[in-house]
Amino acid sequence: MTVQERTSSISAKAQSNARTGGRILVDQLLIHGADLAFCVPGESYLEVLDALYDVRDRFKLVNARHESGAANMAEAYGKLTGKPGICMVTRGPGACHASIGVHTAYQDSTPMILLVGQIARGTRDREAFQEIDYRQMFGPVAKWAAEIETTARIPEYMARAFQIATSGRPGPVVLALPEDMLSETADVEDAKPYVTAQAAPDAAQMNAMRELLAKSERPLLIVGGSGWSDQGCRGIVAFAEANGIPAACSFRRQDVFDNASENYVGDLSTSVAASLTKRVKEADLLLVVGARLGEITTQTYRVIESPTPKPKLIHVYADADEIGRVYVPDLAIVSSSSAFAEAAAGLPPIGGAKWKSWRESARKDYVEASTAPAVSFPLDMGKAMGELAKTLPEDFVVTIDAGNFSGWPQRFLRYARPCRQLGPTSGAMGYSVPAAVAASIADPRRVVVSFVGDGGFLMSGQEIGTAVQHGGKPIVLLFNNRMYGTIRMHQEREYPARVSGTDLVNPDFVAFAKAFGCHAERVEKTADFMPAFERALKSGKAAVIELMTDPEQVSSRTTIAALRASKRH
Repeated sequence: MTVQERTSSISAKAQSNARTGGRILVDQLLIHGADLAFCVPGESYLEVLDALYDVRDRFKLVNARHESGAANMAEAYGKLTGKPGICMVTRGPGACHASIGVHTAYQDSTPMILLVGQIARGTRDREAFQEIDYRQMFGPVAKWAAEIETTARIPEYMARAFQIATSGRPGPVVLALPEDMLSETADVEDAKPYVTAQAAPDAAQMNAMRELLAKSERPLLIVGGSGWSDQGCRGIVAFAEANGIPAACSFRRQDVFDNASENYVGDLSTSVAASLTKRVKEADLLLVVGARLGEITTQTYRVIESPTPKPKLIHVYADADEIGRVYVPDLAIVSSSSAFAEAAAGLPPIGGAKWKSWRESARKDYVEASTAPAVSFPLDMGKAMGELAKTLPEDFVVTIDAGNFSGWPQRFLRYARPCRQLGPTSGAMGYSVPAAVAASIADPRRVVVSFVGDGGFLMSGQEIGTAVQHGGKPIVLLFNNRMYGTIRMHQEREYPARVSGTDLVNPDFVAFAKAFGCHAERVEKTADFMPAFERALKSGKAAVIELMTDPEQVSSRTTIAALRASKRH
C-alpha cells in the first residue's frame, strides 16, 4: 500500500460515523434535546443502556420500580415541560405494563416516546420469548407505532418520533427496537434537531370569531387541552378580561386560566358544580380553545348536544381531524391554543358591558360552590385545603390521581401559571405518585404535592423509592378512607347498602414510607395538618402524610347517607 493509499485510508476512518444502533439512538436523543428518561431496565435493550453510560454527565436515567410507574413518569414529564417524555422498557410484560401510560398520553394529548426492546429480527413469528407485534398492540392508543428494522434508519425514525409526538395534537409514539438491530453497526449521518409544527389562526378567522362573539348575549369561554405555554395562558386571560367573557376550564386543566381572575367561573370536571352545568346549557355561544369536548367535560355528551350544539360553537383546536369529530362547529379554527390566545389578546376589545351581569353571576356561583361542606369528622379536608392554598408558592406542582378525593384539590386549591396541575384525564389510577416523582426529579426546587387515595397509592406507592434514589422530594398526601371511594359512591347510588368489592384492608402506610427512607406522618385532626405539611417541607426528603379521612364523606359534595336517602325517594 502506497503512502497516499494509507493516508486516504486513515482519513476515511477518521471521517467514519460508524456506531452501534444503541449508540446511534442515544446520540439522536441528545440531538433532539432529551436529557432525562425513565425506565425499567431489560436485556432486550442493553446496547442502549450501555451507550447511556458514556453520556451520564449529560443524560439522567431514572430507573423506576415498575414499568407503569416509568410510563406515568414520562407522561407527567411531557405534560410539565411540553417536551416528549422518554420511557424505556423491555419487551413483552414490560411493554404491557407501560401501556396504561401510553393510553393516558393519548387521551391527555401529551408528547411522549416509548422505546421498547424487541426480540431479534430472525426469531419473529415463532411466538418467541415475550414476542408481541407492538405496531398492532399500540396502534389504537398511539399517534404512531413502528419498529426500526434497519440500524441506519434510526436517525430517520427518531426525528419522526419527536416530530409526531409534539406537532398538531401532541401524543405518544411507540418504537420497537429489535435487540440485534441495536447491536449492529452502521455508518450514518445524524438527523437535525426536530422542529415542532403548529398551526396559527389567520386574520379572517379572528374577525369571524369577533363577529360571532359580538352577536352573543351569553358567551362562555372553555379552555383546556395540552400544549399551553405560560405566555399563552396569560394571553387567554387577558383576552377574556378585556372582553368581559366568563371562562371555565375542562377536566384537570385548571392551571390554564388564572382562578383568581373575576372571569374564572369553575372547572368542568368530575366534581363540577351544578350551577356551572346550568350555565353551559344557558350559553348561546361557546368559544372552546384547546379542549376536545370529551366525555367528562360534556358529562357524557349530554350538557352539549351532538352533532349540532344548540349554542353557537367556535372550536379552536390544533388538529383538524378532531374538529367536528363529535360536535359540528359554526366556526372551526385550526390552531395551537397558545397561538390563538396570543393573537386574541392583541385584538381590540369588543366591549362586553352587556355581559357584565352574566359574568358576575357566574363568578358568584363559582365562589359559592367553592364553600367547603360542614363536617363533624375530626379531619376537615375543606379547611385543610384552604390552609394549604395559602401556603403553596406560585410555582407549585400538584399531581392528582383518579378518585373522589380529587374533588378536594380540584375545588379548594387555586391555580394559575406558573403552577401546574397534572392529572390523568384518562381516569387512570396509580398516576399521581409516579407523576409527582417525575416532576420533583425534573425540578427539585419546586414544591410538588401528590394527591392520592389509598387504593391508588397501593398501585404505585413503591415509586417513592425512585424519588429517594434520584433526589426527588415530592410530598404525598395519602387519603385513607379504607375503600375504593369512587366506585363505592356509584355503588351506593345504584345499589344502596349493598357493599361489594370496594372495602380495603390497608397496611401501615407510615411504616411503609419510612422503610424507603421517607419522612412520614399520620394526620387525624384538622389542626395537625399544616404543622405536618410544614415538617414534610423542612425534611428535605420525599414525604408521605397519611390523612385519615371520613368514609361517610364519600366525595367533596355528598355523603353515603345522602346517596342512600336519594335512592329511597
